[in-house]
Amino acid sequence: MSNSSPKTIGRRGFLKTTAAASAVFAVPTVIPARALGRDGFVAPSEKIHVGGIGIRGRGSVVLREMFKQPDMRFVAVCDVRADQRASIKEWVDRENGDTKCDTYRDFRELLERSDIDAVLIATGDRWHGPASILAAEAGKDVYSEKPCAITIELSQTLADTMKRTGRVFQAGTQRRTVSNFVHAVKVAREGQLGEITKLHASIYRLEDRHDWLPAQPEPDKDEIDWDMWLGPAPWRPYNRAYVDGHWRGFHDFDSGAKLLDWGAHTLDLCQWANDADETLPIEYEPQLDVPDDNVIMARYANGVEAVLRRSGWLGLGSCPVRFEGEEGWIETGDTGRTVTSIDSVRAGIPVPPDEIGTTPTFHVRDFFDCVKSRAKTAANADVCRKSHIACHAAAIAWLLKRKLKMDPETEMFIDDDEANRMRGRASREPWTV
Repeated sequence: MSNSSPKTIGRRGFLKTTAAASAVFAVPTVIPARALGRDGFVAPSEKIHVGGIGIRGRGSVVLREMFKQPDMRFVAVCDVRADQRASIKEWVDRENGDTKCDTYRDFRELLERSDIDAVLIATGDRWHGPASILAAEAGKDVYSEKPCAITIELSQTLADTMKRTGRVFQAGTQRRTVSNFVHAVKVAREGQLGEITKLHASIYRLEDRHDWLPAQPEPDKDEIDWDMWLGPAPWRPYNRAYVDGHWRGFHDFDSGAKLLDWGAHTLDLCQWANDADETLPIEYEPQLDVPDDNVIMARYANGVEAVLRRSGWLGLGSCPVRFEGEEGWIETGDTGRTVTSIDSVRAGIPVPPDEIGTTPTFHVRDFFDCVKSRAKTAANADVCRKSHIACHAAAIAWLLKRKLKMDPETEMFIDDDEANRMRGRASREPWTV
């Protein structure tokens, strides 16, 4: 807009201006339905603008589901790898039908953008918590892949930050919105199995490595930013295998000796089935006589037991859970199939399932709906806090090879200084949160 003083328009100029204006209004203006939000389209002003941090593997699965949502527009991606930045940008631009997806190496630059409403965080475990916290403090809503926090203390800080900032948070524990798991939980909570006595959560083979892979020449920062890849984790020499995804099992990068890889899903479902989203088991005891199966027994204050185990499942797919009551049991997994010992329960099992357990279709939709309504998501930060802490407590008991007791209110181990020291880890500067 000009700052100069307005000039007087003469008669001839006035007539020219009026004629031009009349010509404009005489010709019908065609506005695309997409712009008006008609015919199934969502107007650009109503779209949720999303940025992604560390989109690879699992992150690509979630992003694919986000693209199916008509009210989402993905506008920027950040990755420490140049090839990954380029790959995701190419995909996003193809989906959006333009070349406007921006790329960043440092996620803090992405978070500075005022036009981004929410972020998808799908980095390695070490970054989930700090990136989510910084995103919330930057005013963004967060969908974070799990495990959402690498320690008990970070789980607490994450939930506290979401509450303080008023941001919407969705943990990537999508089985909370997958029909066969939801139905199994409903059966348990409604008493169709009788009074619940035991819950079973599947876990990986546990592993806790402290060695280093052989050092390799560190690449140029623009190709792979190794310092940013490490983030809050302790420094160690570069090895391409870490960056390619072979970081799992290493203590500095992983969550709870890999227990949370599945346990973040399965123990979370057990918590829900036990109506225990606001509490924790009070005891955790590794079964040292069956070390190859990594069995850990937990017990709630109401007497219900939770069994974290690798084997003995019915073959219903990955991430199986089993709920047992005084009158029978129900078991389900990622194939969508469900098996039960009770005829009346069997008759009510929905067939076929609407999606498999690894697909976050409804979880993504729940997140975007809550971004708009500001309601709590299915896997909100408070739910995530308790189930993650329970998983971490079980992992610490396994690492220490002894029974631990925990106060669900203080989220502290009782009379065990060594276990309480393991509730947190030091973070490398400047990534302390």
